[in-house]
Amino acid sequence: MARLSTSSTIAASGHATASASTEGTPATQAQEASTTPIKHKDEDDYEGPTFDWDLLKRRYSSMMAPVPFDVTLLPKGSRSLTAISSQAFGCGFMLAASLLLIHKLALEKHDTIWRLPAFFSCLAFFHFLEFYITARYNIPATRANSFLLNNGVAYNVAHTCAALEIIASRYFLPSWYGQLFVWTPYTIVLAMGMIVVGQIVRSVAMAQAGTNFNHTPVQKREEGHVLVTHGMYRFSRHPSYFGFFWWTLGTQVLVGNKVCFLGYAYVLWTFFSRRIRAEERTLIQFFGDDYRAYKKRVGTLIPFVK
Repeated sequence: MARLSTSSTIAASGHATASASTEGTPATQAQEASTTPIKHKDEDDYEGPTFDWDLLKRRYSSMMAPVPFDVTLLPKGSRSLTAISSQAFGCGFMLAASLLLIHKLALEKHDTIWRLPAFFSCLAFFHFLEFYITARYNIPATRANSFLLNNGVAYNVAHTCAALEIIASRYFLPSWYGQLFVWTPYTIVLAMGMIVVGQIVRSVAMAQAGTNFNHTPVQKREEGHVLVTHGMYRFSRHPSYFGFFWWTLGTQVLVGNKVCFLGYAYVLWTFFSRRIRAEERTLIQFFGDDYRAYKKRVGTLIPFVK
């Protein structure tokens, strides 16, 4: 009540009201200062932040430069960017999905069907590396089909049979068949060793050969074609074949396929023994005594293929 009486007395006297309404007083000046915008020098000419386009051009000159038109890069061309990106995405997706399924099926559910995504993961990684190594070390030979995903009817049939044997072993054949000649973890360690060594030898050999390597055997010696005898070629005349041979057998050991292991071994040995003889006739024509001496000095490391 005392505080209300004091306020009423001041308002009635009119002194406080007059003080607030007088022009030029400090209170009025402070109010005007707070509502009046401060105008900077040359504010009418200010256009906002600037962007250094010259710096952008210097930094990304290679990306901004025009690319020559190349019909082979079109969707139906031999180096189709569409086909390359699609296949690369497919390999990456298959590898990631397979690894997740392996973890789920093998470690959580202890289901032997984990062998199927394990097989697919090996295939996905192999085919990606086929293109990557070729594109990295042998640009003239790089094509959209360098992934080797379409590597012939026999190749596709072989992998289909391997997948079907895995499925049959899990769901249709007696349980003892799936465990026959499988001694976990020893067979898995053996299989992984075969797969890793085979993949490394093949990929490194392709890189070391560079432009001298081709997925399709050549019949005419091109300019710059030399006899490669260093690196992996010191130990095997055909290290890419050696790597693929043992990598393929390793995948069948990993998944416990008995029938396909024997079938793969026979088909691959027959194929490589014939192909190596045919290629070496051509290599002797190209390099003469140099290749004959190299052939006597270095083997193939594929059983019974001299």
